[in-house]
Amino acid sequence: MARLPRLGSAGIPQHVIQRGNNRQVCFCSEQEVIAYAGWPKQYAKEFDIQVHAWALMTNHVHLLVTPQSDQGVSRMMQALGRIYVRYFNREYRRSGTLWEGRYKPCLVQSEDYLLQCYRDIELNPVRAGMVSDPGEYFWSSYGCNGLGRSSSLLIPHRQYLALGRYPKERQERYRALCRHALDAPALDKIRGALNRGLALGNDRFKARIEEQFARRVTQAPLGRPRNALP
Repeated sequence: MARLPRLGSAGIPQHVIQRGNNRQVCFCSEQEVIAYAGWPKQYAKEFDIQVHAWALMTNHVHLLVTPQSDQGVSRMMQALGRIYVRYFNREYRRSGTLWEGRYKPCLVQSEDYLLQCYRDIELNPVRAGMVSDPGEYFWSSYGCNGLGRSSSLLIPHRQYLALGRYPKERQERYRALCRHALDAPALDKIRGALNRGLALGNDRFKARIEEQFARRVTQAPLGRPRNALP
């Protein structure tokens, strides 16, 4: 069966995840995280991508981005994947794949879901039991969005900027949001959209995306169609 083309539209945020093959470790040491961390800035600039949030985990990568061209995210992720695999294979004198197939994206409705995706990404190390507070994990954007650490990679989304008039006010309100973990239904909705390449938003947003791409971006109903033969 032919793979569906990537959903990508200029100006619409995307939550992206890239996993290690069979959930294998893709960052074995801090040196490798440091190596990888330098490339998103290069390719975000090259392909005109705004990066709002990220988390580099042991066996996967989360990014929240807004492309300024329809194919920008696809090109950036392909470039990131290729250059890191070459680096990793050279370091460990290995060959073959490292990533679990293609990266997985979902389009995100800004108004209702974008800050949920911020929190999902930056609270990932807490849910994984790696730290008790997101500020303790260096390899995520929480230090920027929640604590004010400067970053030449980060470009805040307008929904984040709407949290307050001044940076300290925004950071304080964002920290307050992150004190509360996302509930199970919210996490399930985000994970379902990511794993199936669907849209994350309300019905109106999903209908607009389906019309634009002429393909389903909502989960199909379970079971046989009503007109199916018994």
